[in-house]
Amino acid sequence: MTKPSSSNLTHVTYHRIYTDPQGESHFDVVTVEQSLARAAPPAAPFYVSGDRPASKYRFYTFPPGWIGELHPAPARQFLALMSGAVEMETTDGAVRRFAPGDLVLLEDTSGRGHVTRNIGEGYATYLVVPAPAA
Repeated sequence: MTKPSSSNLTHVTYHRIYTDPQGESHFDVVTVEQSLARAAPPAAPFYVSGDRPASKYRFYTFPPGWIGELHPAPARQFLALMSGAVEMETTDGAVRRFAPGDLVLLEDTSGRGHVTRNIGEGYATYLVVPAPAA
């Protein structure tokens, strides 16, 4: 996830893994627009995006050296890495490394899926929020 700076407060970006019609997975980057709003009065205005559906959450914790062999996502879900270092690989051969604070939307619920690896020396923990298609 792009860390906000004074020059990009009006948007947030995150990574996305999706499946093409042939069942292969790929990475994409998504930008969500934000605007300055009084979203929690009397607190001062802050930047807010539009609402998206979500109703529950869970945590995934991967031990050191864990490898999730090629698999589709069990559901459309956001993964926010809280600790550790993770690498994900799509079937087109693209590999991306993620650090705490990075956000990934998994949409490859069909097809061949992706590979996930804990590449850090310790445990890697994700906050996972299922995100049904709107």
